[in-house]
Amino acid sequence: MIELRRSAVSVAVATVALVALLGARPISRETILAGYAIIVAAIGMAALTRAMRESRFDTPSLFERALTRERVPPTRPNELIRVERDLLLGTENDGHFHARLLPILRGAASARLSKHGVDLARQPDAAQRLLGEELWTFVRPDRDTPDDLYASGPSIRVVRGLVERIEAL
Repeated sequence: MIELRRSAVSVAVATVALVALLGARPISRETILAGYAIIVAAIGMAALTRAMRESRFDTPSLFERALTRERVPPTRPNELIRVERDLLLGTENDGHFHARLLPILRGAASARLSKHGVDLARQPDAAQRLLGEELWTFVRPDRDTPDDLYASGPSIRVVRGLVERIEAL
């Protein structure tokens, strides 16, 4: 609305100047009218440019909205979700504990033992001394597959104790 008023005032001022120049006739009438046409065209172009510039900030076009990615809320890492699922299923099912959770515990124990210069598979006696008897029974490399894969796995409390023992190394 303000732009329309500004443009109307500018055209009105140019028209008053046109009338004054036509009355005084300091130059030919054709030159005065050509100048008036150029001034009115410039006022129109300026108003159009301002309107286009301001319209860019109002709402994005369909094209701009299509290019904008939707904000994805932060989620928990997939690896964490997988380990939590393995932990839950491993406590419910001994076969799952043996196949999925035990390799994670074994890998963590092996990494901690390597800080002490001990290899879990090559130095089982030294590993057993560092790990302790309870943890060793779970992570030893020659541990057999459970007889009943569908039996309950170790409780969360037991697994927590194993993890704490590994962290303490």
